[in-house]
Formats: sequence, structure tokens, C-alpha cells
Amino acid sequence: MSIPVAVQLYTLRDLIARDFLGTCRSVAKMGYKGVELVDTRTILSAANLKKEMAAMGLAMAGVHVGIEQLEANLDAVAAYYGEAGVSHLVCPYMPDTRRKTADDWKKQANTLATIGSKLGTKGFTFCYHNHDFEFQKFGSTNGLDIMFSIADARSLGFELDVYWVKFAGENPVTLMHKLSGRLPLLHCKDMAAGPERKFAPVGSGVLDWKGIFQAAPKVGVKWYIVEQDNCYDLPPLEAVRSSLENLKKMGIA
Repeated sequence: MSIPVAVQLYTLRDLIARDFLGTCRSVAKMGYKGVELVDTRTILSAANLKKEMAAMGLAMAGVHVGIEQLEANLDAVAAYYGEAGVSHLVCPYMPDTRRKTADDWKKQANTLATIGSKLGTKGFTFCYHNHDFEFQKFGSTNGLDIMFSIADARSLGFELDVYWVKFAGENPVTLMHKLSGRLPLLHCKDMAAGPERKFAPVGSGVLDWKGIFQAAPKVGVKWYIVEQDNCYDLPPLEAVRSSLENLKKMGIA
């Protein structure tokens, strides 16, 4: 069974701020199978979210909810997304004030494990999304290794962003195998050639997509999620369309 492709709506953040449902309809018409949400609790009710996504034929691959909301309002977050039918909740970022030392990372890992354990009892899979700072060295370890070692697979999975892994000087395929069984979501984002290492549509840059897509089913990836933090002069809808077209050419979408 092939792995479906979604788009992270953060890429289209300016558009969804003006017209959330219209932007999602555009994504559906392109041929994306799903979306990964940014927190939609202030946009529409859980029942309406579920209804509208079903009407468009879009699955909800997951949702990004900030660590502050997960700490302060976990029951409300779980109630809303449980009703909406979203099963993957993702912590998308760790503020720099929380990650200055190895001990900071140990504290955050325990916090994430506690959140993930609570969400697990409610039927959710909880994941952490990386950037490059998780690879900062503290002696022989780093933030990602600390999270991996402290939080077990039942309480914390990962949403690996392959661009940021490459940006940090690591090998995405090697890391995918290390996280095997804990990697349901894969952020697909390319890096343009050149010293600026700009974000680029999937398939137009320097990442080893053949190796990544060969590894993905072996390590348990359930969703490919296209994201492009900055589309520069290319309209965001055209950027995600380009990614999808390239994925089709690779036999993925």
C-alpha cells in the first residue's frame, strides 16, 4: 500500500488566514490526499472541521500544537481533535529558552513523555517535529538523542523533517532507520543547491529522495507531508503544486 501525501498548512499560512476552507479546497483539487493542520480551534468547531474535510475528501494527517498549549490546555486540545477525528498530535518546536543545556533537554523530554502518555490513553499518537537545533552537541549527545532515550516509543514518536536533518549536517536516511517504528510522519522539504541552502519544492533540490522514499515504508512512515517554510518569489500554492507534480514524477503521489 502506497504512503499518502499531505501538505502542512503552515506553508499556506497567509492564505488560510484569509480563507481557510477555500485554501483547503485548492489543495484537494491539486490531488493532495490530506492536510496537516496548524491549530484550528479558533477557526471553526471540531464538528465542522470534520464535516468540511470529509466533504473535500481530505484526511487530516495530524495537527501542530505548541508546547505551551499542550502543557496548559491538554484536555481541551484532546477533546477538540478527538471530536474532529485527528489522531496525530505534534509538538512543532521547542523555544530556545527551554533548550540551552543537556539538562534542559532532559526536562523537556520528560515533559513530552508525560504529555504523550496522557494523549496515548485518549487514542492519540504524539510526535515531536525537529529543526536543526536538536542536533546541537552536549558532549557526546544531542537534544534528539536525549528525547529518544528518555521518552519511550509509546509516549513519543517523531515527525522527521528531512530538510532540517540535512541542514544540521546529518544523513536523513540513517536517522530514519534509527527512528524506525517511531516515525509515522515524514516532513518532505527540499534544499536548493548553493550556499544559502534555501527551501525548495520537493524534488528540485539536493536531498536524496530515492533513498528517503526507499526507507520510508521500511521504518513505518504513514504520511508524507510536504512543507516549505518560505516560498520566496513563488506563490505558495504554486510551490506545493510543484512539489506534488515532482512527487508524481517520482511515482510517489
